[in-house]
Amino acid sequence: MRLFNLTICLLLLSVAANAQQNYDVNLIPKELTPYANTIVRNSVETVEVKDLNDVEYHVTEAITILNKNGDDRARLIAEYDKMKELKYIKGYIYNSFGQQISKFSKSDCEDYSAAHDFSLFEDARMKVYTPSITQYPYTIVYDYAYRSKQTLGFENWEPVEHHGVAIEKSSFTFICKPDFSIKYKATKVSAEPLITTDAHGLKNYTWQISNQKAAKYEPYSPYYSDYLPSVEIAPQKFNYYGIDGSYNSWAELGKWEYDNLIASRQALTPETMQHIKEITKDITDPKLKAKKVYEYMQSKTHYISVQVGIGGNQPFLAADVDKQNYGDCKALVNYTQALLKAVDINSYYCVVQADDDYTIGLQKDFPGMEQGNHIILCVPFKNDTTWADCTSQTIPFGYLGAFTDDRNVLACTPEGGKLLHTPKYTFNDNIKTRKASFVIENNGAISGTMTTVFKGIDYEYRDELINESKVEQDKMLQKIYPINNLLIDKLDIAQDKSFTPSTTENIKLHARDYASFADGKYYFLLNTINRITETPKEVRNRVNDVYIARGSTEEDEITYTIPAGYHLQKEPLNASVEKPFGNFKATMELKGNQLIFKRKLQLIGGTYSKDTYQDLVDFYQAIVDADDYNVALVKN
Repeated sequence: MRLFNLTICLLLLSVAANAQQNYDVNLIPKELTPYANTIVRNSVETVEVKDLNDVEYHVTEAITILNKNGDDRARLIAEYDKMKELKYIKGYIYNSFGQQISKFSKSDCEDYSAAHDFSLFEDARMKVYTPSITQYPYTIVYDYAYRSKQTLGFENWEPVEHHGVAIEKSSFTFICKPDFSIKYKATKVSAEPLITTDAHGLKNYTWQISNQKAAKYEPYSPYYSDYLPSVEIAPQKFNYYGIDGSYNSWAELGKWEYDNLIASRQALTPETMQHIKEITKDITDPKLKAKKVYEYMQSKTHYISVQVGIGGNQPFLAADVDKQNYGDCKALVNYTQALLKAVDINSYYCVVQADDDYTIGLQKDFPGMEQGNHIILCVPFKNDTTWADCTSQTIPFGYLGAFTDDRNVLACTPEGGKLLHTPKYTFNDNIKTRKASFVIENNGAISGTMTTVFKGIDYEYRDELINESKVEQDKMLQKIYPINNLLIDKLDIAQDKSFTPSTTENIKLHARDYASFADGKYYFLLNTINRITETPKEVRNRVNDVYIARGSTEEDEITYTIPAGYHLQKEPLNASVEKPFGNFKATMELKGNQLIFKRKLQLIGGTYSKDTYQDLVDFYQAIVDADDYNVALVKN
């Protein structure tokens, strides 16, 4: 009887569980399907801080994949390392009717190193499960948990990771003892969580969202965290690899990082210190002296990623970098600091969120260790603060580029952390100027020379070409300059590495059949060098502001020497458009047998009202039309 009763109970529990988890796609509210590739049916994320060195994460998530564009969202990637123990993974897959068709566990996952190709030491690994389903829609349910041994940084709750994801229901609960104080910041979700105390006396902070429509892709949108929901958690007290700490401000966090991770790592051998003094002894200007030290570091070392244990946030010893000639961003900045200190130049070790496409600064009002992913160097001269990225063997001292420009960074100093702001490259700095002189022969062939100068963030635009073979250079230039039948006769790239760096590209080229000849007329495309061929996608009922990451200026002047005795058949190009975010002008003029084409495009970086997006589309349409101008020459 007891066995019978137990069997009945288990059967009832199973029936109840299936009744609660019905993944029939017909149950998805119709209003959630527009723009959606995936629907989060239910997601429950829980973080429980059991102790300063013991945190448990538990994630249960059911996601319906509507089409192949949502397949990436179906892939489970669970990372782990020595400080992050993956406890279990299990899951189920359901067809469109909500019927289970398969299940999986941790043993069914592929195991990969999470190390980068350029990493020498990195203990991060990951379990990856990729369902092989081709019948849409389908639903995948994940249930996994892991344990972390540190409380310095907590993963953000980001229920919507990208466009095309709608949510039926999603919740995030942070559980801790009453005396474990936290700060939290919520974006695009209720700012104040539901705070309760459970039966064990633990404090529960819960955020949830439901029936949220998918965000559609909108070109020129701000960084996704500005308009998609998220919650960030930062502790007051923490333990990191056995080191206790606390902070309420960037000043305190920077002080802790300096004292515990950096200060004791900068000793150099007497021989190295003497060598640095020797190679800089004849330089009196402190900035030029620092430049010499930086170039010495570049010539001696190379970058390689290191992400092992406390090494994830602590640099190698400077003496070890000096001996082994390699290091990651932390180690190379720390080493450069030590070299500068040997010649009495002060510098700052700075934490930054690096990104080429968006200027993501550390948040002034919310200090947290998870906000940075890179380290750069700041040298605070009396009237001229100078910045440097120590991971490149080629970029000039004082140059940052698009990776770390125009954003808040944390300088870790003996006095405490300081929020500083890196230089901003504007349209007056990011300049590309080009002058070309071409001859169009009677048979339609073209030949000539072209000089292009790159400044500001454009300085690095030809770095990928410099060390390639001529064959590879030619292939790459044929993609950069889409001239049919293009052949490069000579290429020369020179880089000026002064404090206002620039790259100059000189090309000698020729191509057959550039101009076509029919009915006694020559035809050719006026601008084959620097064309825009597509406009931004039309967007109705736009939601997001218009974001232009940074400004730029392009100026082109091409002089064509055409066959003698010909004139223009139609009106010469004369296009001009001006908007708050930029301006464009393109003209052409025939003087004798010289056709002179001039083109200037300026973009002004910034955030603009969403109502200006149609103006942006029209702006680019005017450029596309001008760049599509075809010259027709007729005999006099």
